[in-house]
Amino acid sequence: MNRGRPCTPTAANEPAYLRSTKEQSLPLTPNTGAETPTQPLVPPTGAALGTSSGFEPLRIPLFRDRWIASTVSSVGTWMQDTAGTWLMAVLTTSPLLIALMQTAASLPVLFLGLLAGATADIYERRRLLIFWQAWMLAAVAVLAVLTLVGAVSPFTLRLVTFLLNIGSAMSNPAWQAIVPELVPREQIPSAVTLNAVSNNIARAVGPALGGMTVAAFTRAHTGAGWVFLFNSASYAGVIYILWAWKRKPLFKSALPAERITGSIRSGLRYVRHSPTLQAPLLRAFLFTFFVSAVWSLLAVVARQDLKQGALGYGILNGSLGVGAIIGASTLARLRRSFPNSTILAVALLYEILLLLILALVRSPSIIIASLVVGGFAWTTTMSTINVSVQLSVPDWVQARALGAYLMTFQGGLALGSVLWGAIAQRGSTRAALITAAVGMAVTAPLALRTKLLQGSAPDLSPYRWKRDLPQFAQPFEPEDGPVRISIVYNIPAENYVAFTHVVHELEGVRLRDGAIRWGIFRDAAHPESLNETFLMESWLDYLRSRERMTAADQAIRATVVALHAGPEPPSITHQVFVKEIRPEMKLDDPAAAK
Repeated sequence: MNRGRPCTPTAANEPAYLRSTKEQSLPLTPNTGAETPTQPLVPPTGAALGTSSGFEPLRIPLFRDRWIASTVSSVGTWMQDTAGTWLMAVLTTSPLLIALMQTAASLPVLFLGLLAGATADIYERRRLLIFWQAWMLAAVAVLAVLTLVGAVSPFTLRLVTFLLNIGSAMSNPAWQAIVPELVPREQIPSAVTLNAVSNNIARAVGPALGGMTVAAFTRAHTGAGWVFLFNSASYAGVIYILWAWKRKPLFKSALPAERITGSIRSGLRYVRHSPTLQAPLLRAFLFTFFVSAVWSLLAVVARQDLKQGALGYGILNGSLGVGAIIGASTLARLRRSFPNSTILAVALLYEILLLLILALVRSPSIIIASLVVGGFAWTTTMSTINVSVQLSVPDWVQARALGAYLMTFQGGLALGSVLWGAIAQRGSTRAALITAAVGMAVTAPLALRTKLLQGSAPDLSPYRWKRDLPQFAQPFEPEDGPVRISIVYNIPAENYVAFTHVVHELEGVRLRDGAIRWGIFRDAAHPESLNETFLMESWLDYLRSRERMTAADQAIRATVVALHAGPEPPSITHQVFVKEIRPEMKLDDPAAAK
């Protein structure tokens, strides 16, 4: 039985966002409602990716100011990472408790990544970033005071580290999602790499400064406390840059914002039905899960195996940062000479070697040199994966995709740190590092078979519909649903095989953009008649699906329609689920709709 009613065009009194596809599919500025281009609102200043030197984004004042403020703040963060981990090593000799510092830093992203991405896609990103930067400033200030007065304990240190990284987890998707608003699309790979340079300059300088500051005082508590105070102050510069930024979003939906839960569901749905996004997520998890043994156990290696103090640990940590700077600075040239698959494969194989070196070698000079190359391999891998994520998703789901990526990235670090710390606690640091190397080698074939985005990025700019939406003959609520969309194609026998192939590509488009169910059916009485059907939770979700369609999605849809034969285009019917109306109610009674 057909439990729907067809939609017919009408001039019913409905909200403006329900009347025209053209109105709701174009990017709008937040104040004027004027049409704006889908490219970043900055002048293009660099060459195409293939000839880029990698430093063009620094010519854009806003990106440069943000980059400098972020670098200073990252120096403070890495100083705190070193000081905090060393302070924990002073407070306890347990390898597990020391490794749990990495878990406390990574765990918030594991649980909050999707929520952070959803809020960054719904709320105004500039204000969101200011709030969470202020949160982190306050958390570190509290930790500094507790440390300087001698009131810090292993539990307190882990707790405040956890609270600090809640702020980091909630701000990171928004922080990365604003990159396309600051630079032209062709400069995104260079901008992402420069962000990696910023973090790795801090990684090279911060640990050494943190170790030197702690070593400069008789009590580790005093040195660590001053490091925490500096880190707290470093957030002020970032807050100032964000406060002065006059943000103009690339795209502003004309539809009501999604609710948080609905936004998270749509983000998960997109990940589930996007193979090009799943690939970098899997690569990120496999890589960070095993390489986390380096980050989580390096302090134990420095203190117990190499008999080094805080300064020695800072130098080891800084060696990773030096290599990362070299990698980030040369990555643009590497990409021109080698495919991403080769770069990632070599980096993966070297990280296996690094784990074995840390397990078996006791020469500080050899380990320092090995860590420099390890930092190179780390940053080339993570920057390549990050770029693949950013270029694989459209603007409407950008922050949620980055939230999923960060959740996967930090989840690998957190879970790996617990496992390698537990093995080191029950056995030895050597056993933990060798186990990580063996595990990485065993999973290498799976990682290497997972292909990232290659060649030119797809055109993910919003598609501009050329016709208005159909309307209901009677007034209705945007939340009415479910909605069924039925499209009937007439496919000649000679087009049947090609049609079945491309229409199943369209399935992914429908499901990514919001459909909860999709199917293609052949009429038994008329074999040339094929019916595509998909369901949306509500009429508003259907409107959102049209707004989310990209130029690349439309190219797939156009290929499907081109296989249709006949004087008329494919027949499209829009139907909304009919709710029961009890006999005693009038049709226009509001209770009849409940």
